[in-house]
Amino acid sequence: METARCRAVLAAAETGSFSKAAEVLRYTPSGVNQLVTALENELGFALFRRNTKGVALTENGELLLPTIREFLRQEDRIFELSTEINGLLVGSVTIASYSSIAAHWLPEVIRVFQQDFPHVNIRLMEGIWQEVSGWLDERTADIGFFSYQEGMPYEWIPLAEDPMLALLPPDHPLAGEAAYPLINCQEDPFIMPALGCDDDVEALFRRNGIKPRIHFTTLESFSAMSMVEQGLGICVMNRLITEKYICNVVKLPLDPPAQITMGVALHSKVDVSPAVKMFLKYAVRMLTKKEK
Repeated sequence: METARCRAVLAAAETGSFSKAAEVLRYTPSGVNQLVTALENELGFALFRRNTKGVALTENGELLLPTIREFLRQEDRIFELSTEINGLLVGSVTIASYSSIAAHWLPEVIRVFQQDFPHVNIRLMEGIWQEVSGWLDERTADIGFFSYQEGMPYEWIPLAEDPMLALLPPDHPLAGEAAYPLINCQEDPFIMPALGCDDDVEALFRRNGIKPRIHFTTLESFSAMSMVEQGLGICVMNRLITEKYICNVVKLPLDPPAQITMGVALHSKVDVSPAVKMFLKYAVRMLTKKEK
C-alpha cells in the first residue's frame, strides 16, 4: 500500500474535497483522484462518495481511516527517528487543548520549543473536554492538555491544580460574600457552557449531589461570562478560563472549595515520535514551574 495513496485519502477525508486535498498535498485535483481511485481498486471497494459538493467517506472508508492514519504516523516516526539519529529533530506535533490552556500556557512553551527546534511543525486544536478526548481517541492529536477525569484511558501527567470559581453579576445578593455556596446553584439561574455539558462542572455537581437550575447553555465559556455580566444567571468555571478576560462579574471561591487538575494526556510515552517526546518534555518542565 503506497503512502502517497494513503495521504491522499487522509487529506480528502479531512478537507471533504479532492481540490482542497490537492492544495494541502501540492498535487492537482486529478492527481489526488487518481491516487484515491488506485487505492480503491487495490482494496476492492469505494472509500468515498463523490458528488458536486465534494467527497465524504463511505462506511468502509470510515472503518479504514484510523488504520490509515496510524500507518502514516508510523511512517512519519521512521523518518523522524532517522533524522534524530543524524542530529536534526524534525517532524510534527499535533496538540489538542482546552482553549484556556491554549491561550494562557501553551504559547510560551511553543515559542521556546520552536526557537530550539524550528524544523518541527506545531498544530494546535482547541476544544472542550469531549472534543479533546475524542481527538486523542481518534489519534488525530498526539497529546491533549485538559483536566483529569476518573477512568481516563490515557497516560496522565498532572501539571497544576486550578480552583473552581462562581461567577456572579455585580448586583447578586451574595456578591459581597467571601464564598458562594455551591448548593445555591439549585436555586440561582445557572448558565452551563461546553454545549450544556461541561465535564468539569458536571463532575463537581455529581460529587456534591447537586442538580443545577440550568436556564441557558453556551458553547464557549466567554459567552457564559458575558451572559453573567448581563445578569442572566450565574456560572461556575475554573480560574484559568477567567484570566485576562475583561468582564464586569464577581468571582468567588466555592463553598465547599473545589479544584480541577490540569495536565497532559497521551496514549503512551514510549510509543510517540521524538518530536512529541521533546515537546512533552518542554511542556512539563515549563508548566509545572508556573505560579498557578
